[in-house]
Amino acid sequence: MENTVKRWFPVFALPTLIAFMIAFLVPFCMGLYLSFCNFRTVTDAQFVGLANYIRAFADNNEFLSSLVFTVKFVVVSVITINVIAFLLALMLTRGVTGTNIFRTVFFMPNLIGGIVLGYIWQLIINGFLYRYGYSITSNATFGYWGLVILTNWQMIGYMMIIYIAGIQNIPNDIMEAAKVDGASPARVLFNITIPSVMPSITICLFLKISYCLLELISLLS
Repeated sequence: MENTVKRWFPVFALPTLIAFMIAFLVPFCMGLYLSFCNFRTVTDAQFVGLANYIRAFADNNEFLSSLVFTVKFVVVSVITINVIAFLLALMLTRGVTGTNIFRTVFFMPNLIGGIVLGYIWQLIINGFLYRYGYSITSNATFGYWGLVILTNWQMIGYMMIIYIAGIQNIPNDIMEAAKVDGASPARVLFNITIPSVMPSITICLFLKISYCLLELISLLS
């Protein structure tokens, strides 16, 4: 059985690999190349070497403030998305009634396009802030936390599915042995569950950080 899986693994992995290359790897490489170009559209890009980077770092105020904003956004969003997604995955792998419905509901925001998503949350946040005489553009802090909330709402369900797959792949005999040995839930979590889902954690961190790297590159393009 193991030999059969190894033999056919490239065939089944190929569609995912192709989708990854088309949706992420190729755009990432193109964005990286465009950061070394001067262009209005991608069809008239002219290679200018490090000129964009030199100009960006020379303009200390605008670029560095954008860089600091993006780095803070990356750190906060990566931590909150992965922690909340992991906790939801733990709850939805405990045999709770209606688990499949909850998984679908949590994943649905990921299917909404970015423009529509931004418009929806702009209405929601402004509807709250207007009561106090503010809007999302009144203060950079409002925009920052609004972006964090929006990103969490969109990405948590997607990361949750990856964590659920990792948790469900933990062998039952390991969990049963831990229960027989009298391991506490906290000990099972930190000594069995988290180490067992490290591949899923790595994938989630890679996807989120890669997305944020694209944002950083766009600052230089």
